[in-house]
Amino acid sequence: MTRSSPAWLLIAFLIAFIGVGFRYWQIPYSEVSLPGSLYGPGLVAVGVVALMARAFGLARFWKVWLSIAASVPLAVLVRVVVETSRDPASHNLWPLELGIAAALGLGCALVGTLLGSLFLLRSSKRPA
Repeated sequence: MTRSSPAWLLIAFLIAFIGVGFRYWQIPYSEVSLPGSLYGPGLVAVGVVALMARAFGLARFWKVWLSIAASVPLAVLVRVVVETSRDPASHNLWPLELGIAAALGLGCALVGTLLGSLFLLRSSKRPA
């Protein structure tokens, strides 16, 4: 498996997804408030994974940025689907929740991808 293999980007996405979702999924529904519930190590993990993926030259800037950023709204979507299947009235504002999560994911992944690009500029291992 080469460094530019799509499997590495998928692995990076899954690490960010579990990183942001693990703590968020454990918070009781009555205590969840976005964006505050997502702040913390999960978003830091998203930034670090984006930094590492870009610094190692796994893919182009846009591909790394958007794929890693998608992990945050997907973690929120998984929670919405699971809790809505138990209680259909639990997430009445789920589009707003996804919008907030998408904005946070895009911001954190952008910072990480930009920093990773700086490291990549100094490297000779740029993707084709």
